Amino acid sequence: MQSIRHAHLPPSFQSSPTSFVSAGVSCAATLMLPADHDGRPLPAILLVHGWGGIQKALTPPFYEEFTRAGFAVMSFDYPGWGESEGQPRNDIKPAQRVRDANAALAHLKTLPQVDAKRIVLWGSSLGGGHVVEMAANHPELLGAIAQVPMLDGIAAVRAVPLLRMLRFGLYAIADLLRFGRRRLYIPLISEPGAFGSMDRDDAHKALVMAKAATGMNYDNRITARSLLTMGPYRPGQWLKDIRIPTLIVGGTRDTVAPFTKSNIDRLNNPHLQTHAIDAHHFEPYFEPAFSELIGYELKFLKSLVAR
Repeated sequence: MQSIRHAHLPPSFQSSPTSFVSAGVSCAATLMLPADHDGRPLPAILLVHGWGGIQKALTPPFYEEFTRAGFAVMSFDYPGWGESEGQPRNDIKPAQRVRDANAALAHLKTLPQVDAKRIVLWGSSLGGGHVVEMAANHPELLGAIAQVPMLDGIAAVRAVPLLRMLRFGLYAIADLLRFGRRRLYIPLISEPGAFGSMDRDDAHKALVMAKAATGMNYDNRITARSLLTMGPYRPGQWLKDIRIPTLIVGGTRDTVAPFTKSNIDRLNNPHLQTHAIDAHHFEPYFEPAFSELIGYELKFLKSLVAR
């Protein structure tokens, strides 16, 4: 993996903080507009982050490309993550995250800089799974993009070595047995072979590179009970119900969110467009895989606004 794209170029966008409320919790968000924005409502993209995703973590190159293409972009932090309020911190429940992403979408539609009739969902990793579920339930949207999406929790669980899975189970049960006491946390990302929820596909290298590029502070922990939410979550079941143009790009060597293009193509859903790239889970965020991925995404977005 090479450095993040556009690190040497001036920003292509202007950004401003915003916020919305989901289930009574105030969530931090950022609206990004093209640097030369003239005030007219723009087509917009809602960024839906993945497993441990927060604003600025791995996504700045996408802000650059999408705003250069003339889109408004909004990112946000889930409750209990990043700059958002909420307790417990760094806890994951997929159903609640979809609820939060829907609240973010509702907020985005109200912003005067945004054309509410031309909104595209964009999600990566676990967020890609959320986008698939949301796309099936929002036929009014312009389109959706899911990159390296987690579509089948069972497949993701099966990719974890048995001894690691047993240890995950013990920690998760111990966390549940704490009841009202403080949550039990484990490292979210760890070096290869070290204990953490994600140590494969250069996850730690990606974290180090992202921190160096952005200077962000990252709370690298997750509640152990979050591990129990993966297996039952199978957003790929929503693929057959999607009725808006949806681009799905996965990595052929992805062991975090295993991707099989033929399984999606077999659904014969004319609204789905798929691409497989020779990459593991984190390579698409960096060069050289980033250029291939963003090429597919920009071409897709151009086709949407031309409709």
